[in-house]
Amino acid sequence: MAKFELKLPKMGESVAEATITSWLKEVGETVELDEAIVEIATDKVDSEVPSEVEGTLVEILFEKDAIVAVGQTIAVIETNGGEETSNQSFEEKVEVVEHVDEVEQTIEAATEIKNSPITKTSDAGRFFSPLVRKIAETEGLSMEELDMLSGSGKDGRVTKNDILSYIEDRNNLQPVKVTKTETIPLETTDFVRSVPTSVNGEDEIIEMTRMGKLVSKHMVASVQTSAHVQSFIEIDVTNIVKWRAKVKDAYFMREGEKLTFTPILMHAVASTIKKFPMINIAVQGDTIIKKKNINLGMAAALPDGNLIVPVIKNADQLNLVGMTRQVNDLATRARNNQLKPDEIQDGTYTVTNVGSFGSVMGTPIINQPQVAILALGAIRKVPAVIETSEGDFIGIRQKMFVSHSYDHRVVNGALGGMFIKTLKETLEAWDMNQEF
Repeated sequence: MAKFELKLPKMGESVAEATITSWLKEVGETVELDEAIVEIATDKVDSEVPSEVEGTLVEILFEKDAIVAVGQTIAVIETNGGEETSNQSFEEKVEVVEHVDEVEQTIEAATEIKNSPITKTSDAGRFFSPLVRKIAETEGLSMEELDMLSGSGKDGRVTKNDILSYIEDRNNLQPVKVTKTETIPLETTDFVRSVPTSVNGEDEIIEMTRMGKLVSKHMVASVQTSAHVQSFIEIDVTNIVKWRAKVKDAYFMREGEKLTFTPILMHAVASTIKKFPMINIAVQGDTIIKKKNINLGMAAALPDGNLIVPVIKNADQLNLVGMTRQVNDLATRARNNQLKPDEIQDGTYTVTNVGSFGSVMGTPIINQPQVAILALGAIRKVPAVIETSEGDFIGIRQKMFVSHSYDHRVVNGALGGMFIKTLKETLEAWDMNQEF
């Protein structure tokens, strides 16, 4: 018999840890190859960890709700055949793991004695890990400064990446005069604090989901960060509606995929971004990061009503068939909670289809750190003036509103308006005779 250590896999460059939400297998149960063993949650997405071998689960090293770093062993599987681990036996490894907590406690106690200002828990009740506290002491951060950091971990906990990013930004900044208003933590301001609500016996109290809390925090932060401005335009998509109706059956027979309006519109958005590269940027302090790749975020609804934004990488390099496959695949796996952490990261521009819920238009909130987001309204039959060489006529056309929200700090009205004007021209010039 050989023992295989199941480690928490890498889940993207920005993901350093995950929370175990539930174990799908118990000790003693048989495990098949690629069978899901445990469900985990990061600050971005829920996922499953599959087994890399066949065998029997003999040890679970972390309980439910435990926070585990990437690369840590979370379980041990006994496989048939093979040799015992060569470096040390499994029992020895378990013994080492059992002594880790004692060593960490010793180091933690020594650290606190050496530098008392940095404590495990702040006055506001925020917990800081030994690693974060060690970095803060080394870099000379005060307890007040540490308590002001916005954490990306579970329940707003400050992670290693959070404090290292803050230190890097701080070192790049010129010394400035700090006022009292700048030192007040955001969480304590009256603007953020919710107003107490009276509850009677007939009211139902519903706890927000983990994803709902993350979305809420992200949206509030976006509004407080960016200067939101919206531009609107109406687009005649009659030719696209007729073309899709003509080719959708043949497309399904050839590709085995349903051809919806979403990939057609996403394909047009990607080509428009390529013409306006300064819409494909991010803001970092007083600098602008111009993104090389066009990674389109596609807002998708989850079964619990929350939204998630899977990302189509290098969307400008896809033809309509490739875009359709990507859209359908990501939308299906988003509904089934099967997205991987890498698939919701590194987006540079986001599109949300508010028309799928019947909305004529919307004013979407920018998905930070991006600087723009596009909302697609419902396609409707409306009376419209049709210009011909013989004069103007009233006819029935298929039209939709498009809403463009952008960060006015770096995107002015000319760029924001020209972007959707070009998108309008691209869609209205759709060739009815083109192949797919």
